[in-house]
Amino acid sequence: MKQSEQKIPTLKETPKDADNISSTLLLRGGFIDKLSSGVYTFLPLGYRVLQKIENIVREEMNAIEAQELLMPALHLRDYWSKTGRWDLDVMFKTRGADNKEYGFGWTHEEIITPIAKRYIDSYRDLPLYLYQIQTKFRNEVRAKSGLLRTREFSMKDLYSFHVDQEDLDNYYNRVRDAYFNIYKRLGMGDQTVLTYSSGGDFSKYSHEFQTITESGEDQIYFCKECNIAVNKEIIEDQKVCPECGKDNFEVKKAIEVGNIFKLGTRFSKAFNLTYLDDKGKSQEVIMGCYGFGPSRTMGAVVEITHDEKGIIWPESISPFRVHLLSIGESDKVKKQADKIYSDLIKKGIEVLYDDREESAGIKFAEADLIGIPYRVVVSEKTIGKSSVGLKKRGEKDEVLVKVSDLEKKIKS
Repeated sequence: MKQSEQKIPTLKETPKDADNISSTLLLRGGFIDKLSSGVYTFLPLGYRVLQKIENIVREEMNAIEAQELLMPALHLRDYWSKTGRWDLDVMFKTRGADNKEYGFGWTHEEIITPIAKRYIDSYRDLPLYLYQIQTKFRNEVRAKSGLLRTREFSMKDLYSFHVDQEDLDNYYNRVRDAYFNIYKRLGMGDQTVLTYSSGGDFSKYSHEFQTITESGEDQIYFCKECNIAVNKEIIEDQKVCPECGKDNFEVKKAIEVGNIFKLGTRFSKAFNLTYLDDKGKSQEVIMGCYGFGPSRTMGAVVEITHDEKGIIWPESISPFRVHLLSIGESDKVKKQADKIYSDLIKKGIEVLYDDREESAGIKFAEADLIGIPYRVVVSEKTIGKSSVGLKKRGEKDEVLVKVSDLEKKIKS
């Protein structure tokens, strides 16, 4: 993509209503645009990042035999009345032209369970794993911190259906491992821990995935020995580590980036979701659910991978792999930069090409702000040595690399 043709609306100054690092850098870098409190547009750069996060999630869900579908965001009141959750303040509500009441989905248990009834008759139809990646809506009282606490957001929700608790437990552990694979691929693996949390109406415990960072608003009690944590909300009931039984917690700040629940029969009962076992007897289906927020995770990544100059995107989700900068106004520089751009594109390498007539200082500053992994500079100086300047984002020094060796260097 050429920057002269596709303007990136970067900002020099911090927006007045940016209240954390990720919102500041994502707004300044031209990744998102704020429509209202807790509601954001993903601009072209930001949408590329979001899609890459979603694709990693999709690959890991497919790897554990989950099938993708897409459910409606607009829900008839009748479905929520069956579970007694219609009156929760979290839901945005409206009335249609048919004079019926509707809500905008913040979760989908009430929708997926009736759908599962179309698939499930006997034990031979189980287990069943269905997931979606969809926009959700939440009537958040305190929308803040950019993408970390919003009213409209991207969510992956997976629902699993089982014959018994043992089968649910086994799949639950598979999903847990898949989530750790996701965080590792997103460059968050070292800072993201499994955290015991309240199971609410469903079970004694659920689990959250918390990314440890000083900018987080959650407080967790971290056991370094076991690399797990306990959420502050249950610490009075769980004063020792659930794994090792020791009271050696360290208090940490963190951002919740995922959660998994064993739902049991809470929703099966409400919708009469049953199956016939091998003896022909009707049994209630056991359920689990597993949430992951791609848009929130995008904000969390920026919270832990940045410096004073801007974002440092992990290579797996960066909007582009290479930021190519043409420095100087000579035809020779432009011709060389154009050729490098064309050659890299032909080899399947994603390139953002800054071919604008701007100063070197502006181009370097914007490259640092946007945070693409590899900065490649073409100038009179580099041309004279049949080279380019190559600098990895987050590293201090630029090095000269022969043009013929460039592809190998940025793929290594």
